[in-house]
Amino acid sequence: MELHFHGVISTLLTIFLLLLRRHTADSAPPPPFSCDAANPQTRTFRFCETTLSIHQRVQDLVSRLTLDEKISQLVSSAPAVPRLGVPAYEWWSEALHGVSGYGHGVSFNGRISGATSFPQVILSASTFDSNLWYRIGQAIGKEARAMYNEGQVKGMTFWAPNVNIFRDPRWGRGHETPGEDPLVAGKYAVAFVRGIQGDIYNYGKVEGRQINNGHLQASACCKHFTAYDLDSWKGVSRFGFNAKVTKQDLADTYQPPFKSCIQEGRASGIMCAYNRVNGVPNCADYDLLTKTARGEWGFHGYITSDCDAVSIIRDNHKYARLPEDAVADVLKAGMDVNCGTYLKNYTKSAIQQKKVRESDIDRALHNLFSVRMRLGLFNGNPNKNIFGQIGPNQVCTQQHQQLALETARNGIVLLKNSANLLPFPKKTATVAVIGPNANNAHALLGNYEGPPCKSVEVFKALQGYASNVLYHNGCKDVGCTFADIGSAVGTAKKADYVVLVMGLDQSQEREDHDRVDLVLPGQQEGLIRAVAAASKKPVVLVLVCGGPVDVSFAKDDPKIGSILWAGYPGEAGGVALSEILFGEHNPGGKLPVTWYPKDFIRVPMTDMRMRPDPSSRYPGRTYRFYNGPKVFEFGYGLSYTKYSYEFMPSTPNTIHLNQLTPNSRQATDETSIIRSLSVSEIGTHNCEKLKFSTHVGVENTGNMTGKHPVLLFVRHERPNNINGRPTKELVGFESVSLDARERAEIEFVLDPCENLSTANEDGVMVIEEGYRYLLVDDKEYPINVVL
Repeated sequence: MELHFHGVISTLLTIFLLLLRRHTADSAPPPPFSCDAANPQTRTFRFCETTLSIHQRVQDLVSRLTLDEKISQLVSSAPAVPRLGVPAYEWWSEALHGVSGYGHGVSFNGRISGATSFPQVILSASTFDSNLWYRIGQAIGKEARAMYNEGQVKGMTFWAPNVNIFRDPRWGRGHETPGEDPLVAGKYAVAFVRGIQGDIYNYGKVEGRQINNGHLQASACCKHFTAYDLDSWKGVSRFGFNAKVTKQDLADTYQPPFKSCIQEGRASGIMCAYNRVNGVPNCADYDLLTKTARGEWGFHGYITSDCDAVSIIRDNHKYARLPEDAVADVLKAGMDVNCGTYLKNYTKSAIQQKKVRESDIDRALHNLFSVRMRLGLFNGNPNKNIFGQIGPNQVCTQQHQQLALETARNGIVLLKNSANLLPFPKKTATVAVIGPNANNAHALLGNYEGPPCKSVEVFKALQGYASNVLYHNGCKDVGCTFADIGSAVGTAKKADYVVLVMGLDQSQEREDHDRVDLVLPGQQEGLIRAVAAASKKPVVLVLVCGGPVDVSFAKDDPKIGSILWAGYPGEAGGVALSEILFGEHNPGGKLPVTWYPKDFIRVPMTDMRMRPDPSSRYPGRTYRFYNGPKVFEFGYGLSYTKYSYEFMPSTPNTIHLNQLTPNSRQATDETSIIRSLSVSEIGTHNCEKLKFSTHVGVENTGNMTGKHPVLLFVRHERPNNINGRPTKELVGFESVSLDARERAEIEFVLDPCENLSTANEDGVMVIEEGYRYLLVDDKEYPINVVL
C-alpha cells in the first residue's frame, strides 16, 4: 500500500512538472519585433511597409527620431522607442563555435537550455574542410534563429567569427581563430559567415547571388579589425598596445582575412579592435573603416567597437584629449555602435561643442537599422515571416550533434605513432586514463562556450570500448603545482594500455591572458615521463590545448608511442577521441599552426613583424616566414593509412604575362634585377583570364579508409627573404575521402594574381618573373612566369 501511495505521488509530481514546464514554455515572452500588424499605429509608419526598399524604410525611421532617441541607439544595449513601437535591442550576442550565453543578447533560461557546442575554431580549422565550416555556420545560425523565435534572444547580431592571424603561439585567444595562415582564415570567414547568415556556399564555390532577397538568418561580425593578437603579456595590455605593422605585412597577412570576409562572405558586421595600428586606434581610423572596408572592399553593414574600446581611446591610448573628442573620432571614422555606454554619455555634449554633427549620427543609425531590418525585425510577427518556422525542435538535433562529432573526428591530429601503437586492439582488457583533462568535460569545450546539448568526459567515453577503464587525475588541475606521481604510476601498472590526457585549459590561455612560456604547466612533464617509464607498453599522450606546446621530450621518448592533439574538441570530443584510439575513425587532421620550441619566447610578443631580420637574428613568424627550428610544422599530421600524390601533366608549365601589359617594373635585390607587374595593372579582367587548373592524383596506398586534406603550396625559385618573399605559401586545400587502395583526382583552380603574387615593401601586390614550384607533400611541379 505504502509503495503504491509513493508511486501515485511520484506520478502526480511528474505530471505537475511537465505541466509547469509547458506553462513556462507557453508563457515565454514573444521575440522582440517592430511593426506589429495588430497595432493600428504601425500602419502609418512608412518604415513598416515591406514593399519599400530597406534604404527608404530606414530613412523614414531615422527621420522620426528625436536627437536624444538617436543617441540612445548608438550603444550595444539600445533601449526601446515605445512611441514608434521599436523594442529594445542587444547588439552583443556570441556564437564563436555554437550559440553562447556570453554577451547580453542570449538567454538559456527557458524552453531551450542548451545548444550544439562544436569544437573550438582552431580544431575545426585543422580539418581544412570549407564545406564543413559552412555547415557548422548553418547549424549555428539555425539554432540562433530558433532561440530568437522562442523569445530567448534579444539580439540576432552575433560577434563571430574571429579571423585574426594566430601570429604568436603565446596568444591566449589564438584558439578562437582558424590559425596562422591568411588563406585559411579568409576561407573560414567566408564559409562560416555565409552559413550563419543563411547564404549560398556550394562546396567551396562562392555564388554571386544571395538567397532570401538579402534577408539574414543571423548576422555575422568579423573581428577584431585589425592586427589584433595580443591580450595581456608581461604588463603590455591590448587596451594600450600600439601594433607597429609594415605595409607589406598588412597587405599579405593581417588584412586578407577581413577582405575575404567582406567581399566574398558578405558579412553584415565588423568589430574594430582595441589596439592602435601605427599610432591610430582602430576604432578611430577613417582610412581603415571607411576608405578601406567600405570604400575599397564594398562593405555594407554595421561597425561595432569592442567593449569599451571607445573609452580607452582617451583613457589608455591618450589619443583623444576629451571624451567628446573620442566620440568625434570614432563617429567620423565610420564606427556605428559602441559596446558600452561612452557614446550614450558624451555624444550630446560632443554635438553641443560642435565636434560631431547630427548627420554623423544619422549615418551610423542608417547602418544599424538596415541590419536589423535585414534580420526581419521590422516585418511584424516573425512567426509569419521568413525563418519564422524554425523552432526549438531544430536546436540540438541529431544532425547537428553528429556534425559536432564529425568535426572533432576529422580535426584531431595524430602527431606521432611509433610502431603503429594506435589504434588499440578491439579486445583490450584494461585501459588506464590519467591526467587533469581526462575526466573534465567542460575543459573540452574551449572559451566563449555555450551550455552543450550533452557532453561526455574522455574517461567515461572510453568505458564503452574496454572491459575495464581505470582513472587517476595525476594533478588536481592543469596547473599541476603538485603531481601525485606515485598513485598515477600505480594505476598505470595495472593497465594493458595507458592514455595520458594532459595539456591546457582556460586557466592557462584565454581572453586577457596570454601565456609566458610554451611548455606544459607545472609538473605535467614529470608526471608524463614517470607514467610512461612505468607502463607495460608505450603510452598515448593526448594534448587538450588550443595554442601549441613544446613536447619535444615526448616526441623523442620511445616510451611515449603516440601523440594526439585534440584542441578543444567540443561536446563530442570525448567520443571522437575514443573512436580514434580504438580505430573506429582514422585521424586525418593537419596542424593549422606552427609548433615552436620553448626558446621562441625570447622573441618579444610585441614585435609584429612577420618577416625575419637576419641583422638582429629575428626569426620571423609562422610557416611562411619563420626560419628557426620547429617541434611540428604547419600542415603536419599523420594517419593510420598512407597516401601518395602526383601532379597530372595537364597543369600548364608557363604563365605568359608579357602579352598583357608592357608596364613591368624592376625590383633590385643584392644579386639581380627582378622584373614584376602589379596586380592592379594587370586588372580584374586579365586576372580572370589567367586562371588555370592544376590536377593532383591522390591514392590511399594503405589498408584503412581515411579522410584527409590535400594541401597545395607554392614556393619561389629564389631564396627566402629577398624582397620579403614567403618561404612557401598555401594556395589551396581540398578534403578527400578514400577507401583502401582507392585513387582520386583533385582539381585546384589557381589565380596567378592571388596565388602567385607577393606584397612588396609598399604593400602593393606584384607578380614577379621566374619559376614557382607547386608543392603537395614531397612532390613538386615547376611553373615559369614570363614577363
